[in-house]
Amino acid sequence: MTGMNKLPLAKRVQALSMLCEGSSMRSVSRVVGLSINTVAKLLVDAGEACAAHHDEAVRGVKAKRVQCDEIWSFTYAKAKNVPTAKAAPDAAGDTWTWTALDADSKLIISYLIGGRDAGYAQVFMQDVADRLADRVQLTTDGLRAYLDATEAAFGGDVDYAQLIKLYGDLPESAKGRYSPAECTGIRKLTIEGRPDAKHVSTSYVERQNLTMRMQMRRFTRLTNGFSKKALNHAHMVALYTCWYNFVRIHKTLRCTPAMAAGLTDRLWSMEDVVALLQTREAAPTKRGSYKKKTA
Repeated sequence: MTGMNKLPLAKRVQALSMLCEGSSMRSVSRVVGLSINTVAKLLVDAGEACAAHHDEAVRGVKAKRVQCDEIWSFTYAKAKNVPTAKAAPDAAGDTWTWTALDADSKLIISYLIGGRDAGYAQVFMQDVADRLADRVQLTTDGLRAYLDATEAAFGGDVDYAQLIKLYGDLPESAKGRYSPAECTGIRKLTIEGRPDAKHVSTSYVERQNLTMRMQMRRFTRLTNGFSKKALNHAHMVALYTCWYNFVRIHKTLRCTPAMAAGLTDRLWSMEDVVALLQTREAAPTKRGSYKKKTA
């Protein structure tokens, strides 16, 4: 196996770029000429570096309108199959990725991977609130967990509304398939403050969910590329978020979300992402200590 410290820059860039363009880890292994263990180690290192960078750099975001949503995937096996799965890890089953998006700059302000319950909602909304510079108009879907979580995170200092979609009955011919029931209407419900009704929307964050499904093999339905470990799933989302915010030019903005949000004044390349993990590798450690390995 190629040692990580000796892995050429070009191969790191190529491997991480492929992961962000929807390639599976084994596909990256074959094309780039790396062992699967090297690709996995690279993903872990890049994910940790990107998560640390996001935590430090995406602060004081001057957003006006924020949209939140959750996107489903699964780890190891779908929830219904976990009881009969062999050696299923503790985190096996449904895996939800929460995202908060600035409707103007399209910046991913915050993300969280885990369950879809009140506890995760509290952690997620508090993180969203901590990263914002000013009072915002906030829109979420009708998930009840958002109500207490938003109140705890923002208090009354937010203009908050929920967009509740109404669905008709699913036709018999479509039952058991991935196609959702037809949306027959929406309801805009004011929860806190004075949200502007014309900006009560989750369209941008839902479009970003589609981008996530297209750009990460782990989210693609009906494949065997789903995540086998929850930590690796989180590392991939961290890498993707850094790439989406700082490297990928948004078609309508003609710049990256990070540039539109004023977090950077230049276009990043994947070499800049690799530089983040190289900086972490070069960081000195105390004598006799060691870097903890992530599973």
